Amino acid sequence: MTTFVVAHGAWSSAWAWKKMRPLLRAAGHELWTPTYTGLGERAHLASPAIDLDTHIADILGVLEFEDLTDVNLIGHSYGGMVATGVADRARPRIARLIYIDAFVPGDGDSALDLLPASARAQRKPSPDGFIPPVPMPPDTSAQDIAWCTPRRRPQPAKTFEQKLKLQNGALTLPRHYIYCARNAPDDRFRPFYERAQREGWGAYEIDSSHNPHITCPDVLANLLTRIIGSA
Repeated sequence: MTTFVVAHGAWSSAWAWKKMRPLLRAAGHELWTPTYTGLGERAHLASPAIDLDTHIADILGVLEFEDLTDVNLIGHSYGGMVATGVADRARPRIARLIYIDAFVPGDGDSALDLLPASARAQRKPSPDGFIPPVPMPPDTSAQDIAWCTPRRRPQPAKTFEQKLKLQNGALTLPRHYIYCARNAPDDRFRPFYERAQREGWGAYEIDSSHNPHITCPDVLANLLTRIIGSA
């Protein structure tokens, strides 16, 4: 049995990975999908004081209290910021780090730092200190939009603004990058995919927009199973 733990994307939470659970379970794997403080079923805890470190601590707490080891840690989108911080602080528990159309920060980077200037304009906080969700990708089905939209929540601006501080130097654990190729003309994640190719990570391209766990979960589940079988 392989253990996957997800650091989910912005404005999202555990519910967004609902389609993946039976697929990975049927393949004999275990999927943990913690929700960050202030989002999803934990939206009642929302506060503008929540920052990136809060979300890193959320995932670290699950690893510690559930005593999870040999973990395949997934970071999707903004979750790449969280997963990188978790992998830095819980290195003995992590087998590999898998980014899905995600930010790959270095020491001192924030999510805003890694966005192109045009996209930063969409991340202006409201007066209450939260950043509202951006629209779903255009190829998302009407059914999925109806499912997702009422469940997405504004996210504290500090989670985008806080710079990641690596506590243990550069990461050296096995890493993989899954690039979703339907994001053009907004190709903000392609530089991370190209970095993965340059640095010899596992690098994969799928015919999907930004949320393959929602729009093509079977494709993603098959690829994840292939990744863990290749290393």
